[in-house]
Amino acid sequence: MRYASITKRLADLGSGKWSLHIRARQLKASGADLIELTIGEPDLPPHRALLDECQRAMDAGRYRYSNGRGEPALVAALAAKYRRRRAEVTAENILCFPGTQTALFAVMLGLAEAGDGVLVGDPLYATYEGVIHSTGAHPVLVPLKPEHGFHMRAEDLERAITPNCRVLLLNTPHNPTGAVLTKAEIAAIGEVARRHDLWIVCDEVYEELVFDAAFASPFDNQDLAERTVVVSSISKSHAAPGFRSGWAIGPAEFTYRLLPVSETMLFGQQPFIADMTAYALTHEIDTARQMREAYGRRADRIAIALARTPCVSVLPPEAGMFALIDVAGTGVSGEAFAWALLEEESVAVMPGSSFGEQAQDFIRVSLTVPDAAIDEACRRIAVLAERCANREERRA
Repeated sequence: MRYASITKRLADLGSGKWSLHIRARQLKASGADLIELTIGEPDLPPHRALLDECQRAMDAGRYRYSNGRGEPALVAALAAKYRRRRAEVTAENILCFPGTQTALFAVMLGLAEAGDGVLVGDPLYATYEGVIHSTGAHPVLVPLKPEHGFHMRAEDLERAITPNCRVLLLNTPHNPTGAVLTKAEIAAIGEVARRHDLWIVCDEVYEELVFDAAFASPFDNQDLAERTVVVSSISKSHAAPGFRSGWAIGPAEFTYRLLPVSETMLFGQQPFIADMTAYALTHEIDTARQMREAYGRRADRIAIALARTPCVSVLPPEAGMFALIDVAGTGVSGEAFAWALLEEESVAVMPGSSFGEQAQDFIRVSLTVPDAAIDEACRRIAVLAERCANREERRA
């Protein structure tokens, strides 16, 4: 039988990147006692008020068809949220989607096609390659270098641009590195985008999980407004990933053109989830503050716990729910170290290579488990690191 070319383009860009996580879940299901530090799933539940609002909406019959742009109350709440960042935002700048991933897929479908290049930092979130390839476009990787804290630099972006580049996909705060671009860095990157007439798509799902840095966005830069589209959701900010409630914010002409694409895909979000999201955006909910404090504290615990292990080093994150650990000093790759950690020490982490070439010497550790589990995982990481280093010495 024949299949569409998209199935070939995405053949190795789906769950294959999560093979270690999938294996860890299999081991756990079979009774293995392991520490899981693979995915960014908040360890707090959604605030009780959000669950109550969702139930209230269902009880009120809010489970019928919606519309392509979004439920009026949610659209109004989003307009108010982003108007605090740029005064002229209206309902015409907003499209609602089930989650950031769907929003990003639809946005990219509206901006890139076969033969186009999409610039994206390396390391990159594991689904970005698939999103880009799904349109027929191809990723053009911009190296995010460890010596620069994995911050994108305007000069590296300039060097990576090819004549067919149409879109720059930014992610700040960044997954997997936790890097937060500064206002000055964004301005410099934006100037490159303007010179080369690039769209800027900015994934800002970790906006409310910034530790000590200051959040900045190209959306807030008036000179970049006409070419910037933001995607985000309540998955991280309100610990509600399973509710799949996200959005895209961009120029009015962009949303007008993308609306038929959105309607063709799914024709509306669930009204009861939209009501819950509107409530989340218009009430004081302290979930993000609790997560910021917990994840910042755990990142510090990892840095302290591994400070005396000479063959590894921790890259302190500026935001998010992950920390990167450089294991190059052990003499093995991040991929090999991650698998050995699972098999020998019953700790599941993500290999840095799942996120790109620039992270292949790293493992990514989730901060979404209790402090005691973080401490024990660090002890096991140190044990394995010393064991690997000793093995390499004996071979030498």
